[in-house]
Amino acid sequence: MTTLRRNRLGRSSVAVTELAFGAAAIGNLFTPVDDAQAEEAVEAAWQAGVRYFDTAPHYGLGLSEHRLGEALRSRPRSEYVLSTKVGRILEPTPGAGGDDLANGFAVPAAHRRRWDFSADGVRRSIEESLNRLDLDRIDIAYLHDPDDHAEQALDQAYPALHRLRDEGVIGAIGIGMNQAELPTRFVHETEIDVVLLAGRYSLLDQRGLAELLPAASARGVGVVVGGVFNSGLLADPSPDATFDYAAAPPELVARAFELQEVCGRYGVPLRAAALQFPFGHPAVTGVLVGLRSAGQAADAAAMLRHPVPDALWDELRALGLLPTGAPTPGDGSEEQS
Repeated sequence: MTTLRRNRLGRSSVAVTELAFGAAAIGNLFTPVDDAQAEEAVEAAWQAGVRYFDTAPHYGLGLSEHRLGEALRSRPRSEYVLSTKVGRILEPTPGAGGDDLANGFAVPAAHRRRWDFSADGVRRSIEESLNRLDLDRIDIAYLHDPDDHAEQALDQAYPALHRLRDEGVIGAIGIGMNQAELPTRFVHETEIDVVLLAGRYSLLDQRGLAELLPAASARGVGVVVGGVFNSGLLADPSPDATFDYAAAPPELVARAFELQEVCGRYGVPLRAAALQFPFGHPAVTGVLVGLRSAGQAADAAAMLRHPVPDALWDELRALGLLPTGAPTPGDGSEEQS
């Protein structure tokens, strides 16, 4: 069994492995996954050393939480870290037909999501997540996509999470978004422990570098980077690939092919470079990869360990494929594994 390095989040006592299991896919993201396949994916990740698992009520209308809780039930609770999210309450829709594919999940539309960043909504969300997961505590609770609810998230949801942290119901507080601006505000104005930044610090998109990552470093806030493959383009470049869950623009497809060509000259899979790139920044404590199968879990762990020479990063800078100011894993420090 492989061991992965653990990094502590901010001022909390929570430490996460450098590779995290993103459980949206086992909530039937886009296409169905059966129970056995979901359990096999978690088992393969566990064997690869992964001890941080992330889910949310949003993922499959609770299916991801149910499946993750079931897959982790036999594991020692002290050995893994689990995060879920608040901001969307699931309400039953008796008699409703159809599916939830309009929201990205191949599940029956048996519930509807209601935005709620109130204090009561946060407590209700945590209680319902604990029931679905069959746990008595959550290690990290993220404010989930409060793009249009910033003030309520700051004034009501965050204080409610702070109280739950004081009560020991949760271990750390975070914010999870696919933008960098609002998380930067939370870093400055609150005592959050971690930011889950999706898709905004990758080989194709470094928007998190300007303000969020420096602010997190200065304030001692951990950053877990999700979406390192930008929803598919950096995992397998092709004209049909997706970027941010939509058809990839031609100019980004061309850029991904250029990145792949440079990596190929060094014998490095593009997936390995994409997975390891965020670790060049000192604020980054881990990367989170969405996994739906045992094969994907094993591949992610292998890509994290794949040697990436400093010369590759240097060439990407020289060709303008990375900004000169973007730190890389080999910059004056021990290379990440």
